[in-house]
Amino acid sequence: MTMVTTHMNIASVENVVREVADWLTRVAQVVAPPVLRIALAVPFFKSGLTKWDGFLSLSPAAVYLFEDEFKLHIFGQAYDFPLPTAFAYLDGIAEIVLPVLLVIGLATRFSALGLLVMTGVIQLVVPEGWANFHLPWAGLALAIIAIGPGTLSLDHWLEMLPRPWRQGGA
Repeated sequence: MTMVTTHMNIASVENVVREVADWLTRVAQVVAPPVLRIALAVPFFKSGLTKWDGFLSLSPAAVYLFEDEFKLHIFGQAYDFPLPTAFAYLDGIAEIVLPVLLVIGLATRFSALGLLVMTGVIQLVVPEGWANFHLPWAGLALAIIAIGPGTLSLDHWLEMLPRPWRQGGA
């Protein structure tokens, strides 16, 4: 009798553990995507705020960085940025727009891809930052690209809208 009772207790514990694990999975599937999106957005958005003196007024410091400070380290050589003012504007715009899109979950995978590309460029500018900054940013961007925006996103809600052109075909 004790063998049967012990077996039933083990089976009950296994069921409880399985139910808790299933519940944790369901919660994580809802919570993880927006947390990943916010975690990647914050450092880029904060950096983007430092690039502007006002609406569409790039700060002189941002232009200076791209003209004189930032160098692309490629194959052991340091190269100036081509078109530094244009790159400063592109960087400043991307560091504001892409994080906002990520947080609201709109064009999520493309926004994460944009920040992944920016991370690659930043790696070329600051090669010693790979372990503390660039690797985690790349990991976050890749995770977002892989799992998508999640249910708490505009992308998800837009996908749920009816589309008349889909009705007849696939």
